[in-house]
Amino acid sequence: MKGALERELKLEVDPDFELPGHLGEPLDARLFVSTYHDTPARSLLRCGLTLRRRLEGGRSLWQLKLPREGGRQELEAPGGPARPPEELLRLLPLHLQHGPLEPVATLRTRRAGYRVADNGHAVADVTLDNVDVLDGQRQAGAFREVEVELVDGDEADLQRVGRALRRAGAHASDGRSKVLRVVDVHDDAPDPFNLRAQLREIERFDPGVRLGDDPEDLHRFRVATRRTRAIVRATQPLLGDRLDELSSELKWLAGVLGPVRDLDVLLDHLAPLVAKLDDDRPAGEELLAILAAERARLRDAMVEAMSSPRYFELLALFEREVDALYEPAGDTVELAAAAFGRLRRHSRRVDSDSPDEQVHDLRKQAKKARYAVELVPGGDERYLAALKNLQDVVGEHQDAVVAEERLRKIARARTAIAAGRLIERERRRRAQARKQLEAALGDVLDRGKKAL
Repeated sequence: MKGALERELKLEVDPDFELPGHLGEPLDARLFVSTYHDTPARSLLRCGLTLRRRLEGGRSLWQLKLPREGGRQELEAPGGPARPPEELLRLLPLHLQHGPLEPVATLRTRRAGYRVADNGHAVADVTLDNVDVLDGQRQAGAFREVEVELVDGDEADLQRVGRALRRAGAHASDGRSKVLRVVDVHDDAPDPFNLRAQLREIERFDPGVRLGDDPEDLHRFRVATRRTRAIVRATQPLLGDRLDELSSELKWLAGVLGPVRDLDVLLDHLAPLVAKLDDDRPAGEELLAILAAERARLRDAMVEAMSSPRYFELLALFEREVDALYEPAGDTVELAAAAFGRLRRHSRRVDSDSPDEQVHDLRKQAKKARYAVELVPGGDERYLAALKNLQDVVGEHQDAVVAEERLRKIARARTAIAAGRLIERERRRRAQARKQLEAALGDVLDRGKKAL
């Protein structure tokens, strides 16, 4: 299975639009037919995922596109028309709970374009796509669009080429994929407490977590579970105990995800520090290897849990509970005010000499307050920004505490000096966060009082 990060810009064009010839060297003309597949619930498309079989020049390839920061990850594997290759299906068990895959659209694309270069350096491919919407062998519609896809350029190159095309007559696009131009996907059922959005985030990043090539997928996935639990706690005065089972099962899932994500953060933080240890670098790399091995073991356990009946039953329960929440949102301002009150009371027990555990508890209260204020339509952005900043400051503090604990646990005689040097850095990081805490907390209390 091949993978590549796709970073592109889409533009609308009029029927008579032609690509300017000065863009670069012509690309070979292409003709291909793409058949898009989804579950009966359209769970892939509603989460921003795309699965298609592309037939070009007698060659059949299946492609799965996953959302990524700044683009999409395109996975590709050869396979026939009967079903996607197993390596792609292994990433989709959550979505297959919604039913078997089925064709949802077939598009025939005639593509021509140019490769844009800068001093001999390939920057981007600019293509004009003439797309026919097929119903069997019959053409049922058509549209045109321009795509700018980065080859070895950056965001500035993407925008520069886009400006040149707009000067030539192209127009801004809403960025929808080709299939979403012809398939209607709606997920606008009532979501009074922002819970359905969290369920969609879990569905959106589940395949990427299984793939395991980008730690950000696990981060986004875990945030959705934690945000859901916070929303459940915040809305208990309105909903009573009706979501207690969901919260309990999400706590189980959080216990599976958390250790892996914590090691992702720790390894990402320590790696550049180890690289600067000069003579102690080999010992530092041994420490990283121990942590990486622990992460691999925990990841295996996580994927196993995400393949268990309990996991799929949890997501089915989540869907049922969200579907049943048709009540109006109630007074979410009161919920946010109550969360702020708890944060303010807890803050009185925290100062520069407080135990690490109390500072960590402050982070939890700040997170709950943030998620509660996000339920308020038009919630105060300055208060929200202050809460995020407080979370960041106290998060740095907690990460430093955890890093020191981990390093002490795995250090041995031959790695003791390297561990000690790294621990000293973590203590400085912890001290710096403590210095920033008073101002960050004061800003939250001031903003919260004005907002609520």
